[in-house]
Amino acid sequence: MEYRQLGQTGLRVSAVSLGGIPLQRIPAGEAEELVRTAIRHGINFIDTARAYTDSESKIGAGLQGLTELPIIASKSMARTKEAMAADVAKSLAAMGLSRIDLYQLHNVKDLETLERTLAPDGAYAALLEAREKGQINHIGISSHVVSVLLAAVETGKFATVMVPYNAIENQAAQELVPRAAAMGLGVIAMKPLAGGALQYAGPALKYILGNPHVSTALVGMDRLSQVASNIQGAEGCLQSDERNQLEELVSKWAGRFCRRCEYCQPCPQGIDIPMIFILDGYHTRYGLQEWARNRYQVIPVKIGECVECGQCEERCPYGLPIREMLQECRARLE
Repeated sequence: MEYRQLGQTGLRVSAVSLGGIPLQRIPAGEAEELVRTAIRHGINFIDTARAYTDSESKIGAGLQGLTELPIIASKSMARTKEAMAADVAKSLAAMGLSRIDLYQLHNVKDLETLERTLAPDGAYAALLEAREKGQINHIGISSHVVSVLLAAVETGKFATVMVPYNAIENQAAQELVPRAAAMGLGVIAMKPLAGGALQYAGPALKYILGNPHVSTALVGMDRLSQVASNIQGAEGCLQSDERNQLEELVSKWAGRFCRRCEYCQPCPQGIDIPMIFILDGYHTRYGLQEWARNRYQVIPVKIGECVECGQCEERCPYGLPIREMLQECRARLE
């Protein structure tokens, strides 16, 4: 296993790390064994979130009795100081930990939300206090929107950024990843397999880890066999035949894959188009149908409000048939 520096945190993390989303869909005993198997194979960075239902508690069970703990990260979508303080306490209790190595502002989707979390009564203030109390060690941020993370990097307030980065949606590599690295932030690449769209895990991981500015590729796993295969597949450089495999898959998805660039926004009806496509990805590629439908239900403006104006498609730089795709999502999520 290769290990890399996580920015200026002083932590060295495994190049392949374990993401906690898929743990929701497997029994507790299997999740516990998967966590332990990952650690035995050299994975020393595990990421989860308050929003991932029972993922934190399953990870905590897998950590019980270990003499040496891996590096643990979690995150919360809380935006106020009070709510974030409560979530940090819940994360600690769920995992049975006295301290969490990295706690992140989760899914900060626009500059307004970033500003709100950084306000004196915002979520960031709670993380500062948690760090002072020794409840967490470092503060990070995750987002699907590159422009938001670029703004966050420039604040100098974060130790890490987490961003989607894979062979299909690689826009982060152009400016964000090198800028974050230059500013001393660790770069955590989430969705390196594009949420299951890239079935060839080895080539997909080599593609990401070929970027020296990436600290770790965060891979969701729900089967023991995936641990060794992902680690072994990520070793070495991307070969020409593997690149051809990737390019074939990328071309397959090119006309139907939302890269979350947000050029389609704002929708005149207020539909959060990129978020709907994210939830649909959890439904169709992650196998989290119930979770995706439940999260869709709390979205204030549903797909049914679409009036087929087509403005989103006019703005989309990838020429996606957004109206058609939304109706496909509606059939699955409603």
